[in-house]
Amino acid sequence: MRNYECMIILDPTLETEAIDNSLARFLDIVAKNGGKVENVNKWGKRRLAYQIGQSTEGYYVILDIQGKNETVSELDRILKITDEVVRHMIVRIGK
Repeated sequence: MRNYECMIILDPTLETEAIDNSLARFLDIVAKNGGKVENVNKWGKRRLAYQIGQSTEGYYVILDIQGKNETVSELDRILKITDEVVRHMIVRIGK
């Protein structure tokens, strides 16, 4: 299994409960596909480098995960179709 870092920027207008529900869904996807979540780091609302749509802010979350290519592919697919996600990026950490 490889190590990955996933940065997710969520819609800043979401309530805390909605953010937690979305994160729980993402973590569940990783677990169901044979992955393991090492760390969840909630950065909170931050200013975006550039405006996306009408938003100048986003709610940042960093996930450190371990998994196979299939695990990351499924997480990427779900993040692409989730309305609450403004942007996301998954990077492999390694040698």
